Amino acid sequence: MSQGFSKSSVGRKILMALSGFFLLIFLLQHFVINMLSVISADAFNDVSFFMGTNPLIQYLMQPVLLFGVLFHFIMGITLERQNKAARPIQYAVNNPSFNSSWMSRNMAITGLTIFLFLALHFYDFWFPEIKTKFIDGDMTELNANGEFRFYEELLHKFTNPIRVGIYCLAFVFLSLHLMHGFQSAFQSVGLNHRKYTPIIKKLGTLYAVAIPAGFIFIALYHFLINAH
Repeated sequence: MSQGFSKSSVGRKILMALSGFFLLIFLLQHFVINMLSVISADAFNDVSFFMGTNPLIQYLMQPVLLFGVLFHFIMGITLERQNKAARPIQYAVNNPSFNSSWMSRNMAITGLTIFLFLALHFYDFWFPEIKTKFIDGDMTELNANGEFRFYEELLHKFTNPIRVGIYCLAFVFLSLHLMHGFQSAFQSVGLNHRKYTPIIKKLGTLYAVAIPAGFIFIALYHFLINAH
């Protein structure tokens, strides 16, 4: 890929779309694993143990994921600034709410909110995981009772109603972000067709509602379990 392509507006949009596709796949995979915590604590622990100890995931996929998140965020901010600089006058005379949806006009805001939530999520789960494995040297992934600790730690994080509220609100913003981002990614890579574009839009809406709603359900489920 040439330097000129990556610096062009079209090139940046395509790179943004490709990183978005990658994150959509990761988000679905992350949702499936977390849903196991509702279905079976043992299954959740087993899959979490595999994900947390598999060298391919830990030393290849995990760095790629971190890069993908940062790249998508930085590219989104860059495109937003580029778009605003290219049309400062039009926005002053046109009615933005008539010309575009709220989601499309505020992708940077919803994206920043999601990024801040990811920082909290890393603080809650990823940083403690790194400390346990690589600083404390506990590669057994067991708690003091000799049991897998993943499910136990998940329950512990969802005892605080404020934290649960933040998680739920963040997934509402994620839903708004995906409402526009899903179909926009397909448009950016040139996948437009009279027959298939309406289907893509419907799938995008379904994904944008179902996956965040599923994460909200998981958070509320464990909070209510803890409450009893």
